[in-house]
Amino acid sequence: MPSLKDLRVRINSVKSTRKITSAMKMVAASKLRRAQAAVEQARPYAERMERMLGALAGSLAGQAGAPPMLSGTGKSDVHLVVVISSDRGLCGGFNTIIARTARNFVGELLADGKTVKLMTVGRKGRDQMRRDFSSLIGPTYDGLGRKGIIFSEANQVADKIAEMFSNNEFDVCTVIYNKFKSAIAQVPTRQQLIPFPVSATVERDDHHDDDGPRAIYEFEPSEEAILTDLLPRNLAVQMFRALLESFASEQGARMTAMDNATRNAGDMINRLTMRYNRTRQAQITKELIEIISGAEAL
Repeated sequence: MPSLKDLRVRINSVKSTRKITSAMKMVAASKLRRAQAAVEQARPYAERMERMLGALAGSLAGQAGAPPMLSGTGKSDVHLVVVISSDRGLCGGFNTIIARTARNFVGELLADGKTVKLMTVGRKGRDQMRRDFSSLIGPTYDGLGRKGIIFSEANQVADKIAEMFSNNEFDVCTVIYNKFKSAIAQVPTRQQLIPFPVSATVERDDHHDDDGPRAIYEFEPSEEAILTDLLPRNLAVQMFRALLESFASEQGARMTAMDNATRNAGDMINRLTMRYNRTRQAQITKELIEIISGAEAL
């Protein structure tokens, strides 16, 4: 049975932990507001650019003059999987969900006889994927977004992907990240970047547009020249959006986890305080009994 001193030390320790988790919750909440605003501002541009490129590329898909990022290599033997996670922990199941989604996807590809290469953004995702697929991990990026996600960081990752594709190091590129839904909900998302998925974007565009006559456009320069210039930009834009979504999801998950930790610390303090009072009362009662028994013996 712990002594009163041990209980006091443990209560003070839990109180100190509660102060830390409460401070981390407030910091995460502050970062979440800015990250959520950045995500909401980036989504319309990224979605509209994707839809516009899908409509533009619909007539060129499968043709000989299509840009490489649209037509691909004609094969799907080698897959590059980009896993976006966080550099820090204490954010609940944020990194575990991403690692599980990536493991399942890589397992499916390997079961189909595909060759898989991994690119990780974030230290936690790299460490978790290394446990099962250490030989598949290639380029890694740590420390992105320490002062907020900026486009140059996303462009750096996108340039590396484009360079690997131009060197014929893979056929298909897919990014896996947590899409921000709310502070308590993040959706694991898998998005194909290369080759550009025309069919999915055309379906979304058809779903959003009204049932009316469609306009006919003439392009200057040609559609091939426009796509050749815009597809690499779209790669950077979609990567930037994925990083923003992941960063906002991380802050929401951390705020929720620290809030739960603060509540649990408060409950533990209450239980330890009650136990401390009961132990102290038992000792006082025991001492009184000893004093009274000694007095009666005299």
